[in-house]
Amino acid sequence: MYDITVIGAGITGTFIARELSRYQLRVLLVDKENDIANGTTKANSAIVHAGYDATEGTLKAKLNVRGNELYEKVCQELHVPFKRIGSLVLAFNQQEVETVQELFERGIKNGVPQMEILDKESVLKLENNLSEEVVGALYAKTGGIVGPWELAIALAENALENGVELLLNSPVTDMKKIAGGYCITAGDRKIESKIIINCAGIHTDDINNMINSPSFEILPNRGEYNLFDKSVGNVVNSVVFRCPSEAGKGVLIMPTVHGNLLVGPTSEYVENKTSVETTFEGLTFINDHTKHTLKEISFQNVITSFTGLRAKTRTQDFIIEESKESQGFFNVAGIDSPGLTAAPAIAEYVIELVKARIENLEIKQDFNPNTRPNIHFMELPDSEKAKLIEKDPRFGRIICRCENITEGEIVDVIKRKAGATTLDGVKRRARPGSGRCQGGFCAPRVMEILAREQGTDVAEVVKDGLGSYILTGKTK
Repeated sequence: MYDITVIGAGITGTFIARELSRYQLRVLLVDKENDIANGTTKANSAIVHAGYDATEGTLKAKLNVRGNELYEKVCQELHVPFKRIGSLVLAFNQQEVETVQELFERGIKNGVPQMEILDKESVLKLENNLSEEVVGALYAKTGGIVGPWELAIALAENALENGVELLLNSPVTDMKKIAGGYCITAGDRKIESKIIINCAGIHTDDINNMINSPSFEILPNRGEYNLFDKSVGNVVNSVVFRCPSEAGKGVLIMPTVHGNLLVGPTSEYVENKTSVETTFEGLTFINDHTKHTLKEISFQNVITSFTGLRAKTRTQDFIIEESKESQGFFNVAGIDSPGLTAAPAIAEYVIELVKARIENLEIKQDFNPNTRPNIHFMELPDSEKAKLIEKDPRFGRIICRCENITEGEIVDVIKRKAGATTLDGVKRRARPGSGRCQGGFCAPRVMEILAREQGTDVAEVVKDGLGSYILTGKTK
């Protein structure tokens, strides 16, 4: 029997699993998908929010500010890209100036440091590509950007290195109470666990309702994005928000940690929890807002568009609590924005709840918080490159020309704990296919490498989820 089973291997579940790996516990991390971070975590804004937006006194407000404080250390330990570039909330009229003032005052109440309200001249000095129509902004220096799936993957890897077990391709379809805990049906396995931590994203209500009376409902909210080529990655230097409305925090424009430009999202409630298609209306909405915010932008530089689903609740706050009906069953639900920012603080919060159920938790003396960094060949000095090629000639073969990724780097991310098994899994870890051609040239080579390293036929390599086959047979 496991001590704890964490359901959901997104950013929240992986942070919790890694935090649990500090203790003498038998922990299982289970997910229905083919890889880590295959839900909301792989399709979000990648922002580390300062914390001025959430209503004072809510879990969102408390855990956002604490999570922001923790980011630097965690990303250093796990060698994950993180940049504290600051954020701006722009005002284009007097009503929005008042909104900016309200956000500033809320940020003060929430304990957000290093904020100031800027006039038009100061805003344009900071971001000279913004529209001349801007009249002011809230500037929060602690805002930042991160690689969200890189972080979740690194968290999972570190958790596994410290003893956590991982089970993928295993949707939870049933759950029953047994003596001393729960019996979970996950894929084709029966799992017994003393404690359940439900971090299943947009499916947290479905998991809860297997064992408890319905106590909350997840409202899937669709957000569409455009990702631009690196040639326009310096259009803005900060995370640039429009003023928030009832629909959400508004369309944003921001550089990514890898040098691209990201704009979005839309905000639309949908009934289907698989509605991740992009729409003409949604992308047009984003583009119109972007044109109003910037002096100029060419949409010919968009290299891909994508959609993510956020798990909202009617209370508009996180739900992090033990079920009133089921001892040892913890819901971690409604983790929409600023969930990515709050995730390290959510993990701390959950551990304190768990300690009320497991007395005298013993810390591992050999817990190692650090992971081995991924190899970024082109960033190395020539002397280090030469040593790597001498040790493994595959580092001398470029596979992805857009991102300058070598075969050695791809093999490395396949062989790591929680390593890549799919085309998109390699892309998220080492970035082949992330450039302008979006895998048009390198995808066949990456598939060949995956097949070779896993000992399978190339036709069995999938793009991402189970059944997403790329090759179906020979044409000649």
